[in-house]
Amino acid sequence: MNHFVMAAFALVIEYFVGYPQSLQRAIGHPVEWIGKLIAYLDEGLNDPDSEAGDQRNHGIFAVVALCIAVGVPAFLIEKLLLSFHYGWIFNILLATAFIAQKSLRDHVTAVARTLPQSILSARKEVAKIVGRDPSTLDESGIAKAALESLAENTADGITAPVFWFAVAGLPGIVIYKAINTADSMIGHKSEKYLNFGWAAAKLDDLVNLPASRLTGLMFAAAAWFKSKMRAQSALNAMWRDAGKHQSPNAGWPEAAMAGALDLKFGGPRQYDGEMVQLPYMGDGRGQMNASDIDKGLELYDRALFILMAAMALLALAL
Repeated sequence: MNHFVMAAFALVIEYFVGYPQSLQRAIGHPVEWIGKLIAYLDEGLNDPDSEAGDQRNHGIFAVVALCIAVGVPAFLIEKLLLSFHYGWIFNILLATAFIAQKSLRDHVTAVARTLPQSILSARKEVAKIVGRDPSTLDESGIAKAALESLAENTADGITAPVFWFAVAGLPGIVIYKAINTADSMIGHKSEKYLNFGWAAAKLDDLVNLPASRLTGLMFAAAAWFKSKMRAQSALNAMWRDAGKHQSPNAGWPEAAMAGALDLKFGGPRQYDGEMVQLPYMGDGRGQMNASDIDKGLELYDRALFILMAAMALLALAL
């Protein structure tokens, strides 16, 4: 069985099952294990008092060591599993742990459900999926934050892991997740991580490049099922606005979703007490509410169906 077939099965299984809470309580999550390894490398190799060049070299070594440490076991496990007649089933189940369809949907749905009832509760829910200060967000700000997170995390939490699983098997999805986790932990432009986290941030940009564009196209295709005009708007917003984003990847899915929903993402927001002005994505309404989150989730579901169908068709073609 080829990896495109396994990727399609992994998507379907994870969409409905997710990562079982009983397993989470018993052994934790593989991404948490990766996070502990990154923290260990950070503590042992990141010396803020060393020269900038040394910090950058240590950061490069940390990322290489991380990829080897997770990639080699993943390669050996997959090789062993696929040597058995039904080992591919277990390979698929292992891969589902690195895909975040269900958890992302559950978190965004929680924001949509609490927003009409309590701003305070909605702020607590949205704080679980965004980095901005939720205490300053009103109803529209909460809805916008949830939708922007939904768009961006579809790319790096779902499309990218599935892409690398289809292309490079279990080692591909595990190494991708390690790089992505490293970027979230040490790929910051703070004084401590500006040099040490440089390699993690640059490599994350590189491995997310295909999936970000694919996710934008998925959102445009998903919008076509509702309205050809919305699909065209999604494409227009992507081509016009994606390059304005400070991230080389996040702008593609965000702009596409904004165009598909006739909304405007971006603008001012607060991080750690500092006000930041981000470029606008889309040219629709700037005010949003819970119903817009529901529409975003509908678009998300259709986009995931398209991704599942694409994996299945590629499997048949190959």
